[in-house]
Amino acid sequence: MIFSIIMALTNGLTDTEGVGKLSLLYAPFFLGLITGGAMIYWFTGASTQAVTTGAYRAVEFIKANIKLEGVEKASVADSKKVVAICTQYAQKGMLNIFIAVFFGTLAFAFVDPFFFVGYLISIAIFGLYQAIFMANAGAAWDNAKKIVEVEMKQKGTPLHDATVIGDTVGDPFKDTSSVALNPVIKFTTLFGLLAVELAVKLAGDQGPTLTRILALVFFLVSFAFVYRSFFGMRIKQGA
Repeated sequence: MIFSIIMALTNGLTDTEGVGKLSLLYAPFFLGLITGGAMIYWFTGASTQAVTTGAYRAVEFIKANIKLEGVEKASVADSKKVVAICTQYAQKGMLNIFIAVFFGTLAFAFVDPFFFVGYLISIAIFGLYQAIFMANAGAAWDNAKKIVEVEMKQKGTPLHDATVIGDTVGDPFKDTSSVALNPVIKFTTLFGLLAVELAVKLAGDQGPTLTRILALVFFLVSFAFVYRSFFGMRIKQGA
C-alpha cells in the first residue's frame, strides 16, 4: 500500500528526485515520521483515558446505589446500568478518537505527499511495536493478579492489592488500546491512499494554496477532538 503511494507520488519525477525525498534529510518526510509516532502514542493514551473514565463512573454508581448486604449479587437492572455507563463513556471516547484520526489523516495527506508517506511508515512501525508491548504488558499484569488469587490464595492481602494493577491498567492495555491499533493502522493506510491522491490532484489543478488551507482546516478540527479526547473525558476534581 505504501509502495503504491510512493509510486504515484514519484510519477513524473526522476529516480534521484523521488528517492531523495524519502530521506531523513528531507524535512517533510522526517517530520512525517515523528508525527506518525506521536499519533500512535496519543491514540493509546486517549483510548485508555476513555476506559478509565467509564470505569470510574461505574465505581461511583456502584458505591452510591448497589448494596450487597444480605444478598449474593446485584440485581439485573443495576448490573445493566453499570454496563451502560461503561459503554457510554467508551463510545464517547472512541467517537472523539475516530473523528480526530479521520481529520488528522486528511490534514496530513494534504500537507505534503512525502510528509504523508513518512507518516504512514511511522504509523505502521510504531503501531506494530506499541501493540505488541501493550498486549504483553497488559497480559503480564493480569496474569500476575490471577496467580495471586487462584494459585497463591492471597486474595484480600496487601500482595493482592498490589496486583490489582492487572485490572486497572492491564485490562485497558491488552483489551482496549493494543487490539484497537490494528483497525487504526488499516483505516489510516486505506483512507490515506484515497486522500493523498485527491490532494495531489487538487494541488496539480488548483495549486498548493488550496491544499494548504484545507490541511489547516482539517488539522484544527482534528486538534479540537484530540483536546476533547483528554480534557473532555478527564475526571474532574470532586466530580
